[in-house]
Amino acid sequence: MKSRSFGLFFLLLEIYLSTTLGWMRSETSRSVPSDVGGLKKKEFRNLEVTRRKVYFGHDGLHASCENNHCGRGSRCIVNEETQMPECQCLETCKSTYMPICGSDGKFYENHCELHRASCLQKKKIYIVHSKDCFFKGDTCTMADYSRLKHILLDLQIHRHTQSRDPGSDSSSQKQFLVESLFKYLDYNSNGYLSSSELTQLTKEGTLENDFLGCSLEDLLRFDDYNNDGSLSLQEFYTTFQIVHLSLPEEQRIVVTTVTVGLSTVLTCGIQGALRPPIIWERNGVILNFLDLEDINDFGEDDSLYITKVTTIHMGNYTCHAYGYEELHQTHVLQVNVPPVIRVYPETQAQEPGVSASLKCHAEGIPTPRITWLKNGMDIGPKLYKQISLIANGSELHINSVRYEDTGAYTCIAKNEVGVDEDISSLFIEDSARKTRLSVGNVFYVFSDDGITIIQPTDCEIRRHIKPSEKIFASYEEICPQMEGETTQSCQWSSAVNVRNRNIYVAQPLLSRILKIDVQTQKVQQAIGVDSLPAKLLYDKSHDQVWVLSWGDMQKSQPSLQVIPEASAGESQQHIIRVPFEGVDDFFIPPTNLVINHIRFGFIFNKSNLTIHKIDLETMMLIKTISLHNYSCIPHSMAYTHLGGYFFVQCKKNQTAPASSQVVIDSVTDTVIGPNGDIKGAPHVSPDGHFLVSTDEDSGRLQVQAITTRGEIQLLYDLETGVHLCDLAFQPSFTESNQYYIYATSLFQTDLLFMELSTGRMDTLKNLKEPLLAQDWQWDSNSRIVKDSGLFGQYLITSAKESLFVLNGWQKTLCCEVSGIKRGNTVVWIGEV
Repeated sequence: MKSRSFGLFFLLLEIYLSTTLGWMRSETSRSVPSDVGGLKKKEFRNLEVTRRKVYFGHDGLHASCENNHCGRGSRCIVNEETQMPECQCLETCKSTYMPICGSDGKFYENHCELHRASCLQKKKIYIVHSKDCFFKGDTCTMADYSRLKHILLDLQIHRHTQSRDPGSDSSSQKQFLVESLFKYLDYNSNGYLSSSELTQLTKEGTLENDFLGCSLEDLLRFDDYNNDGSLSLQEFYTTFQIVHLSLPEEQRIVVTTVTVGLSTVLTCGIQGALRPPIIWERNGVILNFLDLEDINDFGEDDSLYITKVTTIHMGNYTCHAYGYEELHQTHVLQVNVPPVIRVYPETQAQEPGVSASLKCHAEGIPTPRITWLKNGMDIGPKLYKQISLIANGSELHINSVRYEDTGAYTCIAKNEVGVDEDISSLFIEDSARKTRLSVGNVFYVFSDDGITIIQPTDCEIRRHIKPSEKIFASYEEICPQMEGETTQSCQWSSAVNVRNRNIYVAQPLLSRILKIDVQTQKVQQAIGVDSLPAKLLYDKSHDQVWVLSWGDMQKSQPSLQVIPEASAGESQQHIIRVPFEGVDDFFIPPTNLVINHIRFGFIFNKSNLTIHKIDLETMMLIKTISLHNYSCIPHSMAYTHLGGYFFVQCKKNQTAPASSQVVIDSVTDTVIGPNGDIKGAPHVSPDGHFLVSTDEDSGRLQVQAITTRGEIQLLYDLETGVHLCDLAFQPSFTESNQYYIYATSLFQTDLLFMELSTGRMDTLKNLKEPLLAQDWQWDSNSRIVKDSGLFGQYLITSAKESLFVLNGWQKTLCCEVSGIKRGNTVVWIGEV
């Protein structure tokens, strides 16, 4: 809370609950942490929620109260004469009973009353850590007062021994006793207990005067919260720790839908006089005590405020009154996202009589509907005779193009919250052959014999860069002959595509990174890094290439370095050392059409039960997430922006022979538990909707769907009988927003593929033996499978001394490229 101190609030609340209200019951299954009194104050942030009411002038238009801040205890109104905003003290406060002491020595029923008094008296009144004002001038202690109430209930038990229902629960019995005691004391039956009625019981001699300074009149002193000189039945309930809460059945589950980028307010529907404070939870984690950037205020009415909603916020939020967890309300937050599309190709030229395809990929929530225009006109039934719309309109196919098919084809994607469109141009010409070979839509394969550039459509080797070729900047050889070797060969570990402009590839034994210019297909420069660079990863959000070096083959001196401005065309690149030691691995979530900026990455050591969250811009540590409660040593990670879940594969050990998974909620940075019975390495589809987990030992393949409500649902649990290795996703060619997966084996020669929409699984057989593990020590994927991007239909997979190019659409083998030894580092370059 911005101006409310959690520590102060819960310190006083703890004092009060232990004495008078007693909201904390012994049988409660959950409890608020006992150290909340020591929680730090929240700092003001740049992103604030506007919770003030907006008032209107006589003309009905918005007045300027939206931009006028009034202090607590006051509100903004527009002066009818001047039409200017003014701050006026609140006339009344809600009758919430959360007692506090003011610096003026007075007792206040709640925070609002204190701030209102401060406004009216025009002086600063602040909350003090003292209970003196609760009992000022009274010799009755809290312990004595509690003993008095126990004696009153014991006497009432003796009066109603015969009338109690043995089958009722303890809370119902207690309520019955309190109600009967109230009726017994209410001599005039007017529904209120006065001072004279309370003293009457003592006069009758029923009670002994041995309460150590307490009397029945102290009931009025302590629990007459509205100070009217009498106790109502509701106040009497409060005295004896009985709280009535209600929630209409139709409000048990509330669905709230909000568009990404906007703010939203979730209000708890639990009602009741003297309702205790509301506790909000997400995935079982209490939110009230967390210093969150985007959930930063709970308001005077205990509502949950979320600023700048993103897809990570979707999911279930529950609220309950403090101490009353059994009555809770669930808020299902759905997040709508306007469509974002990409077309392919942007421009193409074809000769008459050939086929042409125009593709449009759209992402959004709900799933966008795709339509096409030709030169601004609807594609009607007349055109449908020669035009086919495939996969719910995501592909426009013309079987045999004619001159009149030339035009601008506009793809339009719509859903309930927005629209996006883009144009793919088609030209039909007599001589449409390209005058030069394209430098895009190719695979770069790094092998012992240098760099091979393969065009998959025709299985054509476009260029072969030999080990002896020179680096442009330094004129060194690309792969100098190593001492003791009889042949000149290369050794690579990892490579990344940087915006289809540059390729960065690691040469571990030379402790350097080569930068390749895609346009010229030449090696531009060598960048020296720490010893044995084994893994590269491109952070598109900040245009950085992250480099993990082992130091030695035992990984005893690992280090992280960063190459900034990786897509720049500068001749010399500098490098930054990241200030972390003992890094075994790191993870940076990928971007997609909807999520185009990533703020945080994660690093971990495979011998520690923790994951470290880092700011990708400053490269500094944000926090450490403990996995101790699940005995999880992190091995690999995956991420979906739907619900904001990180899936962590735990390393196998003596206590955990199978590599299980735990789930981290990125909203709270809290481990929320194991991912059911899921085992193996996690892989998330490019759109974030599917999680595929592969267990290399058992061959188990499990597919889960992440819904637009942030729910994780199991779709398939299959035993493949294959020691699974690497995995790639490819968009479906027949159904929009679906994928095929392709998985390789560590030992077998078969390639497994599966259609996620149906669960149908098949294999491509006899793709030759994979690399041996001892011949590929840089990661566990000794047989990679690489897809050809969002619109590509081709894949490539490696064998021991050759490569296989596959047609994913037809599920067939295109060709084998022989003589490619240890070609296990592959990069796809799309349209340039």
